[in-house]
Amino acid sequence: MSYTLAEKILKTHSNVDEISPGQFVEADIDLIMVHEQLGGRIHLEYKKLGLDTVWDPNKIFFILDHWVPAPTISAAQMHQDCRKFAEEYGFIHNMGMDKGICHQVLPEMGFARPGMLIVGSDSHTTTYGAFNCLSTGIGATDVSVVFATGKLWFKVPESIKINLHGHFEKGTMAKDFILSLIGDISTKGAIYKSLEFHGDGAKNLTIDSRMTITNMVVEAGAKFGIFLPDDRLKEWLAKRTSKQYRNVVPDETAEYQRELTYNLSEITPTVAKPSNPGNIAKIEEVEGIEIDQAFLGSCTNGRMEDLRIAAKILEGNKIHPKVRMIVTPASREIYLQALKEGLLEIFLRANAIVTNSTCGACIGGHLGVLGPNEVCISSTNRNFKGRMGDPTSEVYLASPATVAASAINGSIKDPRGLL
Repeated sequence: MSYTLAEKILKTHSNVDEISPGQFVEADIDLIMVHEQLGGRIHLEYKKLGLDTVWDPNKIFFILDHWVPAPTISAAQMHQDCRKFAEEYGFIHNMGMDKGICHQVLPEMGFARPGMLIVGSDSHTTTYGAFNCLSTGIGATDVSVVFATGKLWFKVPESIKINLHGHFEKGTMAKDFILSLIGDISTKGAIYKSLEFHGDGAKNLTIDSRMTITNMVVEAGAKFGIFLPDDRLKEWLAKRTSKQYRNVVPDETAEYQRELTYNLSEITPTVAKPSNPGNIAKIEEVEGIEIDQAFLGSCTNGRMEDLRIAAKILEGNKIHPKVRMIVTPASREIYLQALKEGLLEIFLRANAIVTNSTCGACIGGHLGVLGPNEVCISSTNRNFKGRMGDPTSEVYLASPATVAASAINGSIKDPRGLL
C-alpha cells in the first residue's frame, strides 16, 4: 500500500495493518493543547465523568491566551477554574498567561515535531502541520476523552495535493496565497480533507509563512494541513528542541483526491471581503475602501516576518488620523525580539498601539472591539459577522503588508508601491 502524509501518521498511531480514506481508526495522541476552554467547558465535562486522574499529565500543554489579562469578572473566574484544574490534575506543561498565543508558543517551545499527532481545544490547531506533524482542533467532549484515555477516533481523510512553485514577488505574502486558495476551492472545498503542500515553492517558504498557511486551512474546511520536512525545518527545530523525531514523507505512488498547482510568483495581494474568508477579491477590486481600524497580529500573522514587513512600510510614516492601528505580537519571545530590533519603536512613532500577546482583538474579546458600522482591515483568519465587535461592523482579511499600507492610507491600499 502507498500512503499520503495523513495516512502514514494515522497508521503509525493506530493498531491497524492497512489504512485507507473513510476508514475509522482509534489513534494514540502524542500531545493535547488546551486554553481557556478548559475553564469554560472542559472541566465541567471531565467532572461529569468522575475521573480523578488524566492519562498523562506530561502530554498536556496548557496555556491562557484568549482573554489575558482577564478583562471581566467572568473571564477571571474562567481563569481560576483553569488553574484549579491544571493544579489538581498535575499538568506538567502549565504555561500560564504570560507566554503568548497558544499556536505560536507551543512550536516555539519545541512541542511540535515531525510525525506527531497533536490535538487541541481550538480550531486553528491545524497550525502545527507546518512542522510535518498531523494536528487538528477538537471540542470539549473529545478533549475529555483524550484526557482520560490518550486516544481519539478519526476518520481517515482523503488528501489534496497542493503543488507550489517559485517565490513570492515583492509585497506578496503567504496570507495572499492561502486566501487565494480558499477563494479557489471555497470554504467547503476541503471539508474533512488533508491538504498536503509539495514542491520547490513549499521549500522556499519560511517557517512563519508555512504556519500562516496551515493555520488557515481550516477556513476551507480541512481537517489537516501539512508540509513535508526539509532542511529549513531541521534548522528551525535544532534551535527549539533536543527531542528525537522522525521525518514523514508520502509515498511516491500515494493517491490523492485531487491535485492543484500554484506558481507563487503569480500570486498578488488578496483580500477576503466581509463576512466570509472565502469571499475573495484582488487588491484592485477593494482598493480605496475607507477603514476605521487596522489590526496586525493573531496566531495567523503576528510573527517576526509579519512585524518586520509592517515596520518597513510604517517607518517614517504616520497612521492616517482617522485610523487606529493595533499591533499584537504573537508571543512574548516575538515581542522581545521586535523590541530588540526596534520594530516596536517604529510602530509607536507611527502612532500604533502595541499590546501584550493575546488573542484579544481577533476574537473581539477585550481589545480593539469594533463599534456599529466600523470597518477593519485585519491580518487575522476569520471575518464572520460580529467576529470583532458589533454585528454591523465589517472585517476585511489581508496580509500584514496590506494592513500596514492601508493604515497609512486611511483606506485599503496595495502595499507594493510602498516597499
